[in-house]
Amino acid sequence: MNLKTLIAAAVVGLASISTAASAADKKVVVGYQTDALPSSVGIANGDFAKATGYEIDFRKFNSGAEIFAAIASGDVQIGYVGSSPFAAAASRGLEVKAFYLSSISGIDEALVVRNGSGINTLADLKGKKLAASPVSTDHYQLLALIKSLGLTEKDVQVFAIPQPEIVASYNRGDIDGGFVWDPALTELKKGGKVLVTSKDVADKGAPTFSAWVATSKFAASDPQFLKAFASVINKYYASFAADKAAWGPDSDNTKALAKLLGGTADQQAAALKNLTLLTPDVQASAAWLGGGEQSGAAKILKDTATFLKGQGKVSEVLPSYSAFVTPDALVSASN
Repeated sequence: MNLKTLIAAAVVGLASISTAASAADKKVVVGYQTDALPSSVGIANGDFAKATGYEIDFRKFNSGAEIFAAIASGDVQIGYVGSSPFAAAASRGLEVKAFYLSSISGIDEALVVRNGSGINTLADLKGKKLAASPVSTDHYQLLALIKSLGLTEKDVQVFAIPQPEIVASYNRGDIDGGFVWDPALTELKKGGKVLVTSKDVADKGAPTFSAWVATSKFAASDPQFLKAFASVINKYYASFAADKAAWGPDSDNTKALAKLLGGTADQQAAALKNLTLLTPDVQASAAWLGGGEQSGAAKILKDTATFLKGQGKVSEVLPSYSAFVTPDALVSASN
């Protein structure tokens, strides 16, 4: 082999190494929860990885609070969270941005009271034992509900425990009710009834949302990933809105959700019907992510933080939460 051939081979080899290294650098860890979302099918079948070109390590967590702890430690760059732990994390200085609103207050989260608990109306909550996942949107709404009734945590015992423990405590009769989301919501309904939904509490002045957030550093360095990620969610949400048969109990989609999240395809199909979803253009509008200081999401974060401070859950409320929301990925993904 002559010198020119050796040099050419070396250049090709270096290029191959560079390409492999570049691909290897495209790695991201994404935290998700057990909520039934149409887009979770994309986790199950690899669509997110295909669309973004990244190697994605999807990790399941029990709550948004756990995801924010993982983000703070540097282990997770993208996460699916609720607005209450989001408000708490932002108030403590964690630099993240919501780039997609998965859902807003609806009937997919609710306070379920146990048969035999003696609770038939909201007036019966005094003296009872209730539970919600720590620092979750459910915890926030449960506390807000109690306050709206003129009660305090001295009047109603509120236990902040993970959802699996809520289900176990409920089934043993240790607690009278729990404010939960699926799959715990489905489990609690088997032995009780829904007393109030997340939408009901939102109508009383404590709205919430769930969102995909990215660290501010990742959002700045990898905007194309967020655009591609959002486009996958858009695809599944559009399918869910347009083709109900494709999301029924016998569909491949709900079977994939059951395999990924637990429960049965029937339960996943039922849970999906409870969602309140926003279209990409509505999300990107000033009403939600695109209004800066006046955006709906930023307002909810600030109002939630203000409530949490009053409850002693956070020590500071920031002057503005507009830096924690962005419509950029949605505007690009929907165009």
